[in-house]
Amino acid sequence: MKLDHPHIINESGRSYRIGELDGTQVVYSFERMLMYLEAKGKLMFGDGFKIYEEDRDILLVLCNYIIRDYDNCKKYGIDPNKGLLLSGPVGCGKTSLMRLLKCLVPHQRPYTVIPSRNVVFGFNHIGYKTIEDYGNGQFFCFDDLGVEPMGRHYGKDCNVLGEILLSRYDLFVNHNLRTHCTTNLNAGELEERYGKRVRSRMRQMFNLVAFDQKAKDKRG
Repeated sequence: MKLDHPHIINESGRSYRIGELDGTQVVYSFERMLMYLEAKGKLMFGDGFKIYEEDRDILLVLCNYIIRDYDNCKKYGIDPNKGLLLSGPVGCGKTSLMRLLKCLVPHQRPYTVIPSRNVVFGFNHIGYKTIEDYGNGQFFCFDDLGVEPMGRHYGKDCNVLGEILLSRYDLFVNHNLRTHCTTNLNAGELEERYGKRVRSRMRQMFNLVAFDQKAKDKRG
């Protein structure tokens, strides 16, 4: 989608200017992006949604990643051509942020956030076509990676997300197609869940961005 004013986002009759246009480039304002994210979050998740002060550092990294600010990405050790693996404890806000981030860049091709367990339920119902469906050219964020059940179709067990990640790796290598994930698990737990081969591919596919393990549960 081509937008003449990518620095201005309209929501519910209000315009949010998240940056300034400098020729053909948008110079984004982090503070304005946070204001927009909080307003959009209230629209999506209810009036109780807020941006927490303790999340500013991680949001700074995520915002620079999503707007593809190459200089700041390099500063924070992030590769904008890789996907995001956003990790942190239950309730810290990973899913909400991944659903919100793409709203900052309506001119970019959006990704679909889908619970990993739903992918497995699809596999259990229709089988290996599910793996093919998620190994295509669309953009996905697999939510709650690693806590989904094992897939089972016609008596055969399958580590569904592991197989899909291998397919997504091929798309990343051959077509520069990014994949995103959220997870509550650490690196060792992910390797135990999916094996060394998948974990090795994940290191190449993803930027690891992690909440502090002491981050509070915001669902309360």
